[in-house]
Amino acid sequence: MTNSWMPGINAELARIGGDLFVVRTVGHVLGAEVLGSIEYGTSVLDCRLVVVLGHDSCGAVAAARTTGSTTDSDFIDAHIQHTVDLLLERSRILADQVASGRTGVVGLAYRLAEGNARLVTAHGIPTTTDTPSP
Repeated sequence: MTNSWMPGINAELARIGGDLFVVRTVGHVLGAEVLGSIEYGTSVLDCRLVVVLGHDSCGAVAAARTTGSTTDSDFIDAHIQHTVDLLLERSRILADQVASGRTGVVGLAYRLAEGNARLVTAHGIPTTTDTPSP
């Protein structure tokens, strides 16, 4: 799930290889249509990885940032974590796929100016802790 306007992100993700099934929302809104689309992607199209991708310079963050987070980055990370948790709470299909090892769900924070992403959270896939942070 990506933001609705992020320029060039599909091309960046495509460099990894394989096909993309993209569900775009503003501010990671998780309505029934978004959950249904993600479940379709993992169940019917056999997508093995769900990526919740937040980013800096986000208008939704600027509008919503009243939680006392010290930086936009802290707020974005908390929102990404919350969105991933909600996905797994609201979709029994996705939660079962993650529990069985069939599908992974990750939350990434994308830096527009640098063109890189940082892992915020992961479920159902192995991660390493020795990955350097930019």
